[in-house]
Amino acid sequence: MTRIPEATAPNADPPVSVVGPNDGETILLGATRMRVLEDGGTTGHRLGIAESVLAPHTPGPPQHRHAQHDEGFYVVSGTVRFTVGEDEYDATPGTLVMVPPRAPHTFANVTDQPAVMLSTFTPARYVRYFRDLQALMAGGLELTPEANVRAMRPYATEPATDVAVDGAGPRQEDA
Repeated sequence: MTRIPEATAPNADPPVSVVGPNDGETILLGATRMRVLEDGGTTGHRLGIAESVLAPHTPGPPQHRHAQHDEGFYVVSGTVRFTVGEDEYDATPGTLVMVPPRAPHTFANVTDQPAVMLSTFTPARYVRYFRDLQALMAGGLELTPEANVRAMRPYATEPATDVAVDGAGPRQEDA
């Protein structure tokens, strides 16, 4: 991230953050490339923002619930399928999906084209989850649904075991 020096932003306290098109932290998660645009360092950790590029036919994380943060998704290009409980929504460019705490959700790219979306995290703490996933994968761990769930837990996030648990669409858990 690039910070504008205070000398060029005289009314900015703290300094303003400007992230150019080739800037930001890149996190690789299998077929998904994430670019962290704001990790909370400029916002007092109130807000995190990331751009994600989902390759064609990319499953999402297991359906899950966040206890302590809101998550927003703005689809820039392509189509992203959101599964919310038992319901599916195909979000096309210009669609905003806001997920409040405790709402079950997941997403996937089920199409033949890449999809790009901007995600917000309030507060920004959840950005560390993606860094943790990348570190696990770099250490040789396969990104299975179980590994994903273990990585979510420190961030007050649990699988939504009463509804779909993968990005492939809704299904009931066996009782």
